[in-house]
Amino acid sequence: MLQERIPDLTKYVEPDRVRREVYTDPGIFELEMQRIHERVWIYCGHESQVPKAGDYYAVQIGRQPMLMVRGSDGKVHVLYNRCPHRGNMMCGDRKGNAGEFFRCSYHAWTFQHDGKLRSIPMMDSGYAGTPLNKESPELCMKPAPRVENYRGFVFSSLAKDGPSLKEFLGKAIVAFDDMCDRAPEGEVEIVPNCFRVIQHSNWKIFLENQLDALHPSVTHQSTGRAAHEVEKEIAKKTKKGEAPLSYHMLSAFATVTIDKWDNFQTLNYPYGHCILTGYMGLRPQDPDTLAYDKVMIKAYGRKRFEEIVSVNIHHVLIYPGLSVQSPLQQLRAVRPLGVDRTLTEIWHFRLKGAPEPIYRRSLAYYNLVNSPATLVNADDLENFWKCHQGLSSDGGDWVSFARHFGRDIEKDGMVETAPNCGTSEAPMRNQMKAWAEYMRG
Repeated sequence: MLQERIPDLTKYVEPDRVRREVYTDPGIFELEMQRIHERVWIYCGHESQVPKAGDYYAVQIGRQPMLMVRGSDGKVHVLYNRCPHRGNMMCGDRKGNAGEFFRCSYHAWTFQHDGKLRSIPMMDSGYAGTPLNKESPELCMKPAPRVENYRGFVFSSLAKDGPSLKEFLGKAIVAFDDMCDRAPEGEVEIVPNCFRVIQHSNWKIFLENQLDALHPSVTHQSTGRAAHEVEKEIAKKTKKGEAPLSYHMLSAFATVTIDKWDNFQTLNYPYGHCILTGYMGLRPQDPDTLAYDKVMIKAYGRKRFEEIVSVNIHHVLIYPGLSVQSPLQQLRAVRPLGVDRTLTEIWHFRLKGAPEPIYRRSLAYYNLVNSPATLVNADDLENFWKCHQGLSSDGGDWVSFARHFGRDIEKDGMVETAPNCGTSEAPMRNQMKAWAEYMRG
């Protein structure tokens, strides 16, 4: 029916604008699940979430309930969260440990950690002479067709064929290299709990916001201005004239003005991935930072250390479901639940081998900026909801992405914004170009 009603979805996307139905049509959402989220590489989690054999973590890929599990062989597997007997979910909890094997709570079928059938109760007496074949793969928990791990970050694709994870990530792989390289031991580990937020808006609205360099100085102006006023008052009363760094984390939203954001640059790659350069750089010369620098220089040497800390990125968006702020060890995974409901999981990582104060500093940013309880996040959530409500109305048919349109510079399959065009809507144009290509099927 949908194919008859909308014969060519790509007509909904033009170079500088898209139709509002792209965000609001439930039928289009269903096709997105089939053609995008249940085909491309989707982030499942970090391997440190499942450190021991039998540890599992439930994750949703498109509309599919999945389990990321550590096997007794040490490998991380991704399985459909379904018993092949009567369809019961194997695990109802978000996370846990299955023990030596999975056991279905309905009829006690058991499975190895990699999904292979282990035992069926009453196999000899109950199934003798029936067509059931204990060796059939259909009696195993179905594995995801493809699973790959890059530097501890686990991705899965529900399509049997397609580009490898490295091919898919392309230049956006810097998100994980930058985060891990900032750790003296070259690895990060998950901070076990995450913020989970359900946004009453389409999933694409959130992704488009992540590299929108114009909105921070507008949307978050009130928060930044209030923090800056307090910051100045504290500075007057201290001997060194400096307020705690946590105030700067918020005041930057007001002090980094619109024209300064234009000094940043976006790099836009195939598959819809985008990078925002011009990292604001919270690198004061305080004792905590100097102690971290000392540990890093010992681990990497002065030259490599300087290369690591000078990587110039503020934000990496991996389309269609991941937003990474590697210099701050933050990651947001996007899980579409419906055409107007989106779950975001906001994760935080610890740099292995780094001094404790460095972890505390990034934790402060995590709580002050990315927590659902902050004014910063509240501003965004309200805009997301208001956008979806407006798009659902008859107030207009098109969404505009025309800012700095025609000024982009194309080179080697990548599109970069022109100098002094950091607030360009090129990332949105790039995402929708990828969307149209995926939706061709």
